[in-house]
Amino acid sequence: MHKLSRSNRDKLQQFISITGASEKAALQALKGSDWHLEGAFDVFYSQPQLKSFTDTRHLEELYNRYKDPYVDMVLVDGITLMCNDLQVDPQDIVMLVLSWHMKAATMCEFSKQEFIGGLQSLGIDSLDKFCERISFMRSELKDEQKFREIYNFAFGWAKEKGQKSLALDTAIGMWQLLFAERQWSLVDHWCQFLQAKHNKAISRDTWSQLLEFARTVDPTLSNYDAEGAWPYLIDEFVEYLHENGIIQNR
Repeated sequence: MHKLSRSNRDKLQQFISITGASEKAALQALKGSDWHLEGAFDVFYSQPQLKSFTDTRHLEELYNRYKDPYVDMVLVDGITLMCNDLQVDPQDIVMLVLSWHMKAATMCEFSKQEFIGGLQSLGIDSLDKFCERISFMRSELKDEQKFREIYNFAFGWAKEKGQKSLALDTAIGMWQLLFAERQWSLVDHWCQFLQAKHNKAISRDTWSQLLEFARTVDPTLSNYDAEGAWPYLIDEFVEYLHENGIIQNR
């Protein structure tokens, strides 16, 4: 370890403290990702042998701690208890990342299969490990590909069962949560525009296209192509920005 630079020694200690990995496993993951911490987490947690490190009996105990007394699922009360145990606000975006790992079908509920499968994939079989993985799950939001997957997952997760579209209030809440991470400067104007001009549920196409718009179009709209294949709602938003003097016409 003395041969490592100070920066790499710090990364090694951080990796070990978050994952609980041995020094050898930590070095292997960090070297395999060219000393990029987020890449090293991916390497470590994607190793299939990690699943053998989780104790099924302990996973069952965790599930039983949070499951509803009347239904074989984790529901709102169980999620609230889990958030208290993890010292995480139920509105924290990390709960969305956790739900993505669990492949949860619906907000505020986890089936037994979703709960155990998700924790197993994260190498979690105890509350201590659960707490340790929180910082890893937060780090995943900085990965562009994972952020896109989490963003697209959020649409189906947050919509009401049986509905094709996402209720406007829910969509606005999710956008504000997600774009707080991605820091899209027009998100508040977008939400105000929807409430003033649209006031209808949001389609999956609009949901997915907005991420592309936020990712590819400059906040000054200098590279916006009016002839592009954007949903009409995004074209109307651009007009709204110009009409209200939020963005100056060029």
